Amino acid sequence: MADSASSETMGRSASSQTQRPLALITGASAGLGEAFAEALAARGYDLALVARRADRLESLAARLSVQHGVQCLVIAADLSLFEAHLPILQAVADAGRHVDLLVNNAGFGVPQSFAAVPWDRQRDFLMTLVVSVCGLAHGVIPGMVARRRGSIINIASIAAFSPGVAGNTLYPGAKSLVVKFSQALDAEYRGAGLKITAVCPGSTKTEFADKAGIRELMDEQPSPLPTQTAAQVVAAALAGNDRGRVVVTPGLHNRVAVFLMRRLPEALVRTVIGAGAKKYKLER
Repeated sequence: MADSASSETMGRSASSQTQRPLALITGASAGLGEAFAEALAARGYDLALVARRADRLESLAARLSVQHGVQCLVIAADLSLFEAHLPILQAVADAGRHVDLLVNNAGFGVPQSFAAVPWDRQRDFLMTLVVSVCGLAHGVIPGMVARRRGSIINIASIAAFSPGVAGNTLYPGAKSLVVKFSQALDAEYRGAGLKITAVCPGSTKTEFADKAGIRELMDEQPSPLPTQTAAQVVAAALAGNDRGRVVVTPGLHNRVAVFLMRRLPEALVRTVIGAGAKKYKLER
């Protein structure tokens, strides 16, 4: 279920709206989602901000409205729920708007063995990172096709190119699906004027590790690869989407890592990644 609250003048009738495009961003309350909101507001986009924490969304909406003069629609929603995308899209329609750019960013990690975590948590993971991603895309594509323009940016990960290892059991598979889903949408809708991009960041400075409960482990044994800021990842994502790139991997070091994962023998890659992932696997 989603509860919507208007910020600034988003709730006015469609006839009184500006002609600014609208970007819908999931997971907008922090991290990459907040960085996308800031970057797109600077570009002149009105925003539909989606996350569970309405208070943080309201604060972000107020700040961006003042800084950039954009209109913001706050939609408090839990993307792990069945058909979570429907009330989100209805809130946009009720505001007299349509989505010009969709950023499927919401997500979290489950850094434990598969059966050590209650099934409802694993199910929520799949609903948030896979089902709602597809549902929102399915909901906005027909309108984009009718208008002959629109963009979808799906946040994947360099883990999409890695083999499965212990811990975060579903993560590589879910992110691999996001990449292949994006490629398929590009093949189907590029001719209709749509730009579809899967973004595959590596280690990024966000709240992701805190939510997963592995911040202390990561601080004790940091990744050997450089960590990027959310702003750097977002800048690469938007630049890539502007150019019509289907898969964007921000950072040369991450592109090298992906190249090696795809070219080296899988047994070797599994051994190396498994050893690294073991450091961040929770036993409880």
